[in-house]
Amino acid sequence: MTRRTLLAAPGLTTAKLTPETARAFDAYVRKREAQIAVRGHQRGFLWVLEKPDLAQQVKRDTVVKAYVKGATEDVGDGLAHDWVGSTFIPGATRKGVLAFVQDYNRHQEFYQPEVLRSRLVSRNGDLFKVYLRLKKTKVITVVLDTEYDVTYFQLDPNRAYSRSLSTRMTELEDAGTPQEKELPAGQDHGFLWRLNTYWRFAEQDGGTYVECEAISLSRGIPMFLGPVVSPIIRSLPEDSLRQTLDLTRKHVLARGV
Repeated sequence: MTRRTLLAAPGLTTAKLTPETARAFDAYVRKREAQIAVRGHQRGFLWVLEKPDLAQQVKRDTVVKAYVKGATEDVGDGLAHDWVGSTFIPGATRKGVLAFVQDYNRHQEFYQPEVLRSRLVSRNGDLFKVYLRLKKTKVITVVLDTEYDVTYFQLDPNRAYSRSLSTRMTELEDAGTPQEKELPAGQDHGFLWRLNTYWRFAEQDGGTYVECEAISLSRGIPMFLGPVVSPIIRSLPEDSLRQTLDLTRKHVLARGV
């Protein structure tokens, strides 16, 4: 199936982010952020260390991903996708990993092919404003201009975490051509309307664990198009998270920090 025929399918050419769906997603995020805060201060900082078999797998150079409970949930007319993943970077320091992740002007180099352009818009201490042009590909290709507020928090000399909230997500038509244009925000094909990420960094066991939880919002899946659309919408968040962790590990190892 080509990009053209898929986007021409009934019910898929347009989708609208309604205020009700946005509120339902915000409520889901508030619930998850409360649970994430408990993890950071009571239950143990790292998800992966709660599962000894997965911790060993991570240390054997394998990126581990798993659904968080309620990973795909109906929110209004949309879907909230909630994934968490972990990787271990042997020999890396927390300071070195943070310096890499915060090098936003070079994310377009590090996180190809998903990040087409990147720019640090501004920084005020531990608050970063970031621009990314993203390319999401799964049978079809969608390009978006996105902006984020990212805040970093230092728990102790060995542990830190961050909270990244999308503030603008605009889908582009004919991206990279003279005909490029933005679709109205929230009135597009609905593959990604919101993206929040929560990173944890812990230096221990001779390296640094890096974990990321990604919570995103997409359109719902029309019942009559479920067999075609569902695999695309449901698998994009997993694929993106796995690739992000893989590339973080690869480039930090190459830097030797």
